[in-house]
Amino acid sequence: MFPVQPQPTNLFRVSPRWLSLLWLLLPVAGHSQAVQWANRIVSVSSEGRGEGGGKQLKALQALGAPSVLNQTKGTPCAWAPANIDGNTEEYITVAMAKPQAIRQVLIAEAGNPGAVIRVIVYDNKQQEHIVFSEKQVAARAADKQIDPLLRIILPDSSLVGQQVKVIINPSRTKGINQIDAIGITSAEKPVVLNVTVAPNTPQSLEKENLGNTINSAGQEVAPVISPDGKTLYFTRTNKGNVGNGKTQDVWFATLNPDRSWGEAKNIGAPINTADNNAISGISPDGKTIYLLNVYKPDGTLQFGVSKSTFARGGWTFPRECKITNNYTQQSTPTGGGESTAPRMEITVSPDGMTMLLALQRTETEGDRDLYVAFRRPDLSWSEPKSLGAVVNTAAEESAPFLAVDNRTLYFTSEGHPGFGDGDIFVTRRLDDTWTNWSVPENLGPAVNTPQWDGYFTIPASGDYAYLSSRANSLGEDDIFRLKLYPAIRPEPVAIISGQVLDAISKKPVSTEVISGLMENDKEFSKVEYDPETGEYKMVLPTQKAYKLSARKDGYFPMTETLDLSRDKRFRDIRRNLYVMPIQPGAKVVLRGVLFKQSEADLLPGSEAELDQLTALMAQYPSMTILVEGHTDNQGEWNLNMKLAEDRVQRVKQYLAAKGVTEARIQTKAWGPSKPVASNESEEKRRLNRRVEFTILTL
Repeated sequence: MFPVQPQPTNLFRVSPRWLSLLWLLLPVAGHSQAVQWANRIVSVSSEGRGEGGGKQLKALQALGAPSVLNQTKGTPCAWAPANIDGNTEEYITVAMAKPQAIRQVLIAEAGNPGAVIRVIVYDNKQQEHIVFSEKQVAARAADKQIDPLLRIILPDSSLVGQQVKVIINPSRTKGINQIDAIGITSAEKPVVLNVTVAPNTPQSLEKENLGNTINSAGQEVAPVISPDGKTLYFTRTNKGNVGNGKTQDVWFATLNPDRSWGEAKNIGAPINTADNNAISGISPDGKTIYLLNVYKPDGTLQFGVSKSTFARGGWTFPRECKITNNYTQQSTPTGGGESTAPRMEITVSPDGMTMLLALQRTETEGDRDLYVAFRRPDLSWSEPKSLGAVVNTAAEESAPFLAVDNRTLYFTSEGHPGFGDGDIFVTRRLDDTWTNWSVPENLGPAVNTPQWDGYFTIPASGDYAYLSSRANSLGEDDIFRLKLYPAIRPEPVAIISGQVLDAISKKPVSTEVISGLMENDKEFSKVEYDPETGEYKMVLPTQKAYKLSARKDGYFPMTETLDLSRDKRFRDIRRNLYVMPIQPGAKVVLRGVLFKQSEADLLPGSEAELDQLTALMAQYPSMTILVEGHTDNQGEWNLNMKLAEDRVQRVKQYLAAKGVTEARIQTKAWGPSKPVASNESEEKRRLNRRVEFTILTL
């Protein structure tokens, strides 16, 4: 377990960085080179142990396609023997899924290539065939720069097998010797391997430094952009901080009309203290921020997560987000030395119900992994659960950012295919378990540099991304902006904003604003509206239809429908909502009560608003109402009058079935005689097709 009083979490990158390059097959002469990579360990002489523990340096790291191919640095994502510079031969034997004709054997080395002294292929009768021995070792050693990918090309493809044994002598090259992958292929031409990137990745892309209004000679990291794209929060280490200039503070800046950023300002107390302070997430309405560390009343910090909300006087004192059994291991450098402070980043889903965390725990693959926790009814969070081996590697995964589509996840990895010292990747959630993800894709060399890149963050519009990088910075890490290309954009969403007004007085009313899916009436999201802190804002994925309503005691919610089912791009929609005070004479249009075309049968989802009316009449036992039905002017007058009558009777039947006495319900059918809009277009005719009720008595 983690100590009760850990050091406050900071965002300094203090652990060693493993340079990683993942290699994938490229087409040759119009044909792909099919390589069968090992999928099972047969035997191994010994296994190393990495600084992060877990599965680092274990034999299983040699399975699958290569993850690292670099001749100067090692990686926790490859096998290494227990004795780094021992003079005793070490070996690993692997098997492929099925036997095949072999023309090439591929050995991907890492660390210090050149330690391989023999390679043996076993045929279907388990007979040994030495395909690489001392003669080839000597020839390879003569090269000034040894290729980390050892290609053993056989004279023909008569050898058929599925097991390969690789023997190394660690004393042949000083330092760590590793085997990252072992593969076989029938291809005649030398296999060419390259970095895997997201499809349709541009070759060049301008990564714009945000300049000296944001960046300084110090360190600016972890940008968090508000969903509306108008406020940028980040973490800075420099003079001007509340602490001594060596600790971290949260800063913010606002967007100018010309899309440049204004001068950054320190967010101040109570967010910033004399210790390390860092922001790690924000709610869709921009009124809640998530912070690293738990803020104690005595001014001290301890490991964990807090959140602060924007109220009338500014940001509130951060409150702890209690996470069950939330701990992270401290890293102790090999050979002794001080343990580093625990490190963590988080991102919270748009509905506030799911948190993704970067942590190092006893069950991690190695260094920090990505985890998920779920909010409970008591507002605490469940114990973190790993996102799984598709996302996590034996190296470090960090800096998660979940886009507002609630599906697209960006993160930094040092163990997946990359161009440098930690690259940014994208993966997409495949189901509601939060542990099933698509294979991560590298964002490409236009985004990732040979150095560490991370803290990718995107506003709801999906037009620009903000990130931290040291390359081409003004000092240490800086914050950059780049225009997103389609392949790595999240799914489109809409920002819905506005006020909630009293339907009679037209004055703002503090309420809860709820969105629900039209297809199943399931609540999708919920935000608070306070007139004194600005408009309500919520983010909704497009290509779906929703109901919007506001709730407050003493008022009846007036439901609005919002059809985004045909929208495939970002939309910024302003929509004021209304609540009707419960008093005689109050009239409410039941927008959520829908019928089949030209029929009186209720469509699924209509029950929700009728149930609200039922509950209101139960709350006021003496209340009587008038239910009125209206149609547009399409079709014959008499048929429209009958349709209106049938529909109000259907509403009355529904209420009566729920226990409302029929004597309390009067009905009136108006047909097309009382339009509230012209009938010139379908959109306006839709407003005329309505059922409404009026409170007669309380």
